[in-house]
Amino acid sequence: MPELPEVETVRSDLERLVAGRRVTRVSVTGRRTIRRQSPDEFRAALSGRRLVTVGRRGKYLLVKLDDGAVLVIHLRMSGQLLVVAPGSRAEAAPHTHVVLGLDDDSELHFVDPRTFGELFVTSELAADGRPVALGALGVDPLVDGLDAELVQRLLGSRRTTLKALLLDQHVLAGVGNIYADEICFRAGIRPTRRTETVTGEEAARLSGAILAVLEEAVALRGSTLRDARYRDVSGAHGSFQHRHAVYGRQGAPCASCGATVLRERVAGRSAHFCPSCQS
Repeated sequence: MPELPEVETVRSDLERLVAGRRVTRVSVTGRRTIRRQSPDEFRAALSGRRLVTVGRRGKYLLVKLDDGAVLVIHLRMSGQLLVVAPGSRAEAAPHTHVVLGLDDDSELHFVDPRTFGELFVTSELAADGRPVALGALGVDPLVDGLDAELVQRLLGSRRTTLKALLLDQHVLAGVGNIYADEICFRAGIRPTRRTETVTGEEAARLSGAILAVLEEAVALRGSTLRDARYRDVSGAHGSFQHRHAVYGRQGAPCASCGATVLRERVAGRSAHFCPSCQS
C-alpha cells in the first residue's frame, strides 16, 4: 500500500491542485526521505521551479518541472502527500519530512511514518521522457494499455505462480497485494496457479480483470484499510475496500457462492481466494 489506484488518485488530485504552481520554499527534515541526493541538491533542484504536469508510472509519481527535470515521488508503505490550503494554520502532521511551499501560499507535505518512501529530482531521462532510474519497470496497465495477447506474453516471461507474476514490478507495474487477489478472483483463477498452466482463454479473462479492477478502484479513489494509512491529498479515505471480494476476507463466505474464502502463503505474501469460484 498504496498501489496503482491509490497513486493514480493522488496524481489526479495533484494535477488539479498544484500543477502550474511555482515552488517558493523547500523544507527537508527527513534525510532518509531524500536519500538519492543531498538535501541541498534537492532544494536547489526545486526552488523556483514550476510544477508543469503530474504523471505516474506504476506506483511512482512523476512531476515534470519547467526546466525539463522530473520530481519522482514514491509513497511505498506509509507515505502520504497532503495539500495544505492557503492560509491554513494547522500544524504539520507528525512524520512530515518534506514541505514544498507554493506561490499561492498552499503547501505540499510529504508524510511518512515508516520512512520507506522517497523523493528525488532527476534530469537523467530516456527518449520517451521517463526517468532512467525507473527504466526496469514493466507494463503499466492504465498508461500503456493491456490486451489478452500482451498478458499471454507476460505470463510466458516467468515460470512462477500467478500471484508472484502480478506482484513483479518488472513485469506489471503498479499491482500490489490487494489488487492481485481481487484481479485473480475477477478472472476466476487461483493466485496459486502456475503461470505456465494459464490457458489463452484464461489470459483473456485475466486481461479484462486487470483493467476492470484497477479502473473501478480508481473511480472509487482507492482502498483505505483498517490502518487508515492511505488517504488522498485532502486526508479523505478511499472506498473500494467495500467492494473487496476476497482480500482480507479469509474465513468469510464468498459473496458469489457462499464458500469460505481461504488464505495461503504465496511468494512470501498472503493470497486470498475462493476455492469454488477460482480454479
